[in-house]
Amino acid sequence: MSSGSKLLVPAAPHFRLGEKPVRWMRLPATGLVVLLSLLAGCKVGPNYQRPATAPPPEYKEGGSAGAIVPPPNPNGGTWKPASPSDGMLRGNWWEIYQDPQLNALEEQIVPENQNLRAAMETYFAARDQVRVARADFYPTLSLSGVASRDQVSSHRPLIVNSTQTGYSDFQLEGQASWEPDLWGRVRRTVESAHASAQASAADMANLDLSLHAELALDYFELRGLDSDARLLERTVADYEHQLDLNQRLVKGGLATEVVVAQALTQLETTRAQLVDLNVARSQYEHAIATLINKEARDLTLTPAPLDLALPKVPVGVPSQLVERRPDVASVERRTAAANEQIGIAISAFYPNVVLGGGGGFESTNIGTLIQGPSALWSLGAQATQLLFDAGKRRAITDQARHNYEAQASTYRATVLGAFNEVEDRLSDLRVLNEEATTEQRAVAAAQHSLDLSNQRYRGGATTYLEVLVAESTLLTNQRTSTDLVTRQFAASVGLVRALGGGWDVTQLPH
Repeated sequence: MSSGSKLLVPAAPHFRLGEKPVRWMRLPATGLVVLLSLLAGCKVGPNYQRPATAPPPEYKEGGSAGAIVPPPNPNGGTWKPASPSDGMLRGNWWEIYQDPQLNALEEQIVPENQNLRAAMETYFAARDQVRVARADFYPTLSLSGVASRDQVSSHRPLIVNSTQTGYSDFQLEGQASWEPDLWGRVRRTVESAHASAQASAADMANLDLSLHAELALDYFELRGLDSDARLLERTVADYEHQLDLNQRLVKGGLATEVVVAQALTQLETTRAQLVDLNVARSQYEHAIATLINKEARDLTLTPAPLDLALPKVPVGVPSQLVERRPDVASVERRTAAANEQIGIAISAFYPNVVLGGGGGFESTNIGTLIQGPSALWSLGAQATQLLFDAGKRRAITDQARHNYEAQASTYRATVLGAFNEVEDRLSDLRVLNEEATTEQRAVAAAQHSLDLSNQRYRGGATTYLEVLVAESTLLTNQRTSTDLVTRQFAASVGLVRALGGGWDVTQLPH
């Protein structure tokens, strides 16, 4: 179209109920383009600012894990302890535990877990919504073709005898329509869809973190039961030795059958406890199989006690936490999407401008269809301003503002909860470390008490009841000590999860 051509811009009485009256006026095409270009830079509504939060300067329990010595790095592994400058987990966080079997199980979650696959498809759908929104930046083009043969009545009014009553009609026509984004509605829709897609990606990352953490927890619980089973097996062997000793004492006339019965009772009770461990162990094994999308019968984990060194988890500083937690990032991105909805709602207060045009060919003869005299075209523009809607637009705008404030409050609450969750896990580790140290002294004291009781019993200075009490006390303290190790590993995994694992916001799609 040349710069001298004219476009018809509606500005007058052509109006419907609820619209401003408009009338047609002539405007040079170049002037219209310049005007639309200037207006296209407008974007009504508030620009997004992340809701303010005030992270503490340091964690109250920041030194809780300081006494834990980390194990050496794996040969050729991807784990690298964070340097003091950043103090953050990196990569596959589960590798800090230095357990090849755990690593192999964790690697199967991403390709196999169906819940994670469903979350991935949800993200893909949200990403496609961004493309749907972006399509509104561009004009809509269509092409149509018509071929018809028509016969009109020869007896219609005012017909001339020489008038032809049958004719053919061939049409080939294209249509174009474009609504320029004068008030930023399309841009804010795209930004909202993009933020929602990022939130979906963060949801997927949070699920991934939860699944990996759940597998690690189940794995360490299972290994803790293996440690408990090893302890009970050793205890059973000791009790069998005690039973044999008492039986020989009875034969020698140095003890009564009551002593043998007491020893046998304690032995069988301990054997029953050992059998009972297999119930819980099977359940943890089945839970791990579910996480990696396998049937229970297809997964068997060889017993292996939990003899790993408890690693130190790099905590970092509180100000980094909002960048490391995918659940925080998800809420923050939804807050951004809610902010864009305010601008979208405000844009409804401004007029809609639509540019349209069409062109093509029409002829009664197919042979002359694609010729100059058969050409047809039209260009036009229309502006529509809604005058009255009984407060609907204002209510929608207020609703969008309230939704944003709700999301902002949820974001602040999520951040606060994240800080407190880290503090909880750090506190758990500190308390468990102190308890484990105390329990080790209790085990040593119980062992010494049993040794003394055995000496007194063999020397005839006491009854076997004293030995039974000492044995029971030792076993109780030993099992408590074993359980504390399992709880320390569980708290360590909980701390990793509270810190966001090895994830950070740079992994969000752009």
